[in-house]
Amino acid sequence: MWTEASRGRISKIERKTKRYPSDLTDEEWGRIAPLMPRPGRRGRPREVDLREVINAVRYLVRSGCGWRMLPIHFGAWQTAYGWFRELSRRFLFQTIHDIELMLDREQQGREQSPSAAVIDSQSVKAPSADERGFDAAKKIVGRKRHIAVDTDGRLLMVNLTSADISDSAGAQTILDGIRKRWPWVKHLFADGAYDRLKLMEKASYLDFVVEVVRRCDTQKGFKVLPRRWVVERTFGWMIRWRRLVRDYEKRIDVSHAMILVAMGGNLLRRNAHP
Repeated sequence: MWTEASRGRISKIERKTKRYPSDLTDEEWGRIAPLMPRPGRRGRPREVDLREVINAVRYLVRSGCGWRMLPIHFGAWQTAYGWFRELSRRFLFQTIHDIELMLDREQQGREQSPSAAVIDSQSVKAPSADERGFDAAKKIVGRKRHIAVDTDGRLLMVNLTSADISDSAGAQTILDGIRKRWPWVKHLFADGAYDRLKLMEKASYLDFVVEVVRRCDTQKGFKVLPRRWVVERTFGWMIRWRRLVRDYEKRIDVSHAMILVAMGGNLLRRNAHP
């Protein structure tokens, strides 16, 4: 909830940034600097400041601008884009996100690996995607984001597909990913769209318990449903980074990296400035 206390905290953090609110503070950079790739022993010495590269990527995702519209303070946009692709291939944004997620859970007095998760999906327009589909329920042509979050809303897993893929089909990849990356997750919460035979059989095979939280058919007006509201809040956090309001990326792996930049940035800021 937006309060005077939270407003004062955000203003204090922004005073520590160099130029833009999306810039890394010294505390945030100190947490991720050891994860950056080291310069090679041979060849031309590295002239690129990786902190500025991360600042450029965060600015792009937060503001929603294009690569060619990056301010000149960040240097050539081709350099920023090239390093973004290189760091994505090295799974740097995934590593930063997962480390900060576990540290954030630990600071909240919880186990680093969750034992329960909530799954849901979101269809977004993708005008430039190589592959896109039509979501007949939402009347959207684009991609679908299948995600799993812990019970506090931290992103655990994301699977991007064309929008014509059903929720239950996209969730099967989510189950495989959760079992490999977060092996202690046993309980899953979902809505009625996931109550399908193939998904339930796979969940049983992978030793998951899926609890379907249904909405009452006689309900009138809006009502917060247990567990399901958590994942909806995560989608809200996600689209506050304006590049994610739509899926502007042509490639799925680039779109996946953008989501990790955004959600990892939220965790990094919260952990560095408690």
